Amino acid sequence: MGSIFKPKMPPLPPVAPPPEPPEVTDEEKEAIKKEQDAIMRRRKGRSSTILTGPLGVQESEEDALDTLLGKKD
Repeated sequence: MGSIFKPKMPPLPPVAPPPEPPEVTDEEKEAIKKEQDAIMRRRKGRSSTILTGPLGVQESEEDALDTLLGKKD
């Protein structure tokens, strides 16, 4: 019954075609690759400092115990 009083939606306008991608020279491609490589190096460096996983420390307590002479076997 609610559809009797609702106005009908007008048709959508046609979609415009996407613009042509710009021409990229070899020098620009090389600069983009260097920038992407630098981003990946920085990302790898920051994530390598995290010593635990998403669940916390994965060692058992017995493995983590140290003695005065070194790790307990």
